[in-house]
Amino acid sequence: MSSAYIEVAGARSTARFPGCGPIFAKIALGLAALFFSIVPASAWGASATTQSVSQPDSVARRPLARSEQERADFNAAYALTGAAREEAAAIDFSNRYPTSELRRYLYSSAMLQYQKENNPAKMLAMSERVLALDPDNPLALVLTATAMADSLGDHDRDKDKKVSTIKHSASHAIQAAEAGYSEPSGGVAVYRATLQSMAYSALGIMKLKTGDDAGAEKDLKMATELAKFRPDGHTWYHLALAQDHRKKYAAALSSVEQALQLASSDPELQKLAEVEHERLAGLARGPRNGSPTGPQ
Repeated sequence: MSSAYIEVAGARSTARFPGCGPIFAKIALGLAALFFSIVPASAWGASATTQSVSQPDSVARRPLARSEQERADFNAAYALTGAAREEAAAIDFSNRYPTSELRRYLYSSAMLQYQKENNPAKMLAMSERVLALDPDNPLALVLTATAMADSLGDHDRDKDKKVSTIKHSASHAIQAAEAGYSEPSGGVAVYRATLQSMAYSALGIMKLKTGDDAGAEKDLKMATELAKFRPDGHTWYHLALAQDHRKKYAAALSSVEQALQLASSDPELQKLAEVEHERLAGLARGPRNGSPTGPQ
């Protein structure tokens, strides 16, 4: 699997919402793997003859280097490791080739590397660079929404602006993924579903933090349905919280059990889910048996 499809599936940021485990640093790894497999680096050739006619519509017209030197410089920059080095290389490449179609891939690489280093501020800066060149880039949009939802707090001075950006970025990502990755083939379909799941998860977490528990439950349910091939324990945990807030204790207990099944590699999430599970199990054993007060 090449480096371009890798952007989507591992991109989950560290959540700062009280009672929530780390999300952001976990999400982008899998997404990245998916992205790079759809747009392999070998396609970035110096002539149109390198393009593959078997690729999905979203990548049928691949970006091309205009010279062998541009291609060589791109490959050298793209091979770098370390987010700061990749960012510097992307800026240098953009200065030398200000009209190159390949600039956004270097900024995307820096964006992902900052995400893996758990540096959301720099990741967002690189996302802005990507979106300046490609406003419909679903990966940059979804990572923007995820990082902002993750860091959203009650005392943010720019809370309203963050909420607006999350709504716009996530909604745009859902639409862009649908339009850009419409082919039903396996890898493309999984990539699209993962992007859309992440977008709905960001919307759900934002709504959970702003008191819209019904809206949070709806969006987080959608996120879990889209992520059947790559289920995420953090999404199930947040869904359990939304259902708990709505006194849907039986549904919340089922959701947190799903989170526990997926939390074995994440001790922090496992601990949080165990605490929530104990609370919900206690309510289920109570005299009211955890009967939901609203529609299921």
